Amino acid sequence: MDRQDFIDPASGGPIFKEVKRRMLAALGAGEWKPGEAIPAEPRLAERFGIAIGTLRKAIDELVAENVLVRQQGRGTFVATHSRDRMLFLFFNVIRHDGVKEYPEVELVDFRKARADDETAERLLLAPRAPVFVYRNALRLDGKPVIVDDIAVPGDLFAGLTPARLKERTNTIYHLYQHGFGLSVVRTAETVRAVAAPVDVARLLGVPASSPLLLVRRVAFTLNDRPVEFRRSHVNTANHEYQREPG
Repeated sequence: MDRQDFIDPASGGPIFKEVKRRMLAALGAGEWKPGEAIPAEPRLAERFGIAIGTLRKAIDELVAENVLVRQQGRGTFVATHSRDRMLFLFFNVIRHDGVKEYPEVELVDFRKARADDETAERLLLAPRAPVFVYRNALRLDGKPVIVDDIAVPGDLFAGLTPARLKERTNTIYHLYQHGFGLSVVRTAETVRAVAAPVDVARLLGVPASSPLLLVRRVAFTLNDRPVEFRRSHVNTANHEYQREPG
């Protein structure tokens, strides 16, 4: 076993936190692919020169953060994005009666652009860095409810095209993960009330200046790198925004 992976108990800080950091680095480097099982706990404990209990603390945190998934009787796997996972973790619009459904998504616009000031700040990009910008209109119960304006860094998403967005057979984050090697594991959001801009109102079928929710979301990868900035206008006439705890 390569001793360079061994963790020095005197390095400072909880050992399991360092184990977690190294496992995230291995995931980010592609050592374990989405959907694959990570090595058995005894092998990982030996790799890092630590006790099984310490290793399990690190794995527990990665499971709690939806980076890893435990499957009873099978082992622990690298999380992979799917429709159900997206609906449970990343889609927060529900009907007033609490029902959550998968949206119908229509690509409205796609272009190469330069990052505006807010996008550059949220994605930690240089001013006017190249980005891909696209707009989706989302329907629930057959009616337009959400307009998403999404920006992603051009250097990370080289090869992104309207066809790849339209022809995908799974979620946006599944495309990011399997098409570009970028696994979204968490998001940070702010929400406020706004008046509907004219172009958004037209897509939602509401009068201009109607009250909407504006949700600003930044999506982060395994190494806490921001890879998507999304502005979502939500019509709450028949729906509401519910962010699950955790």
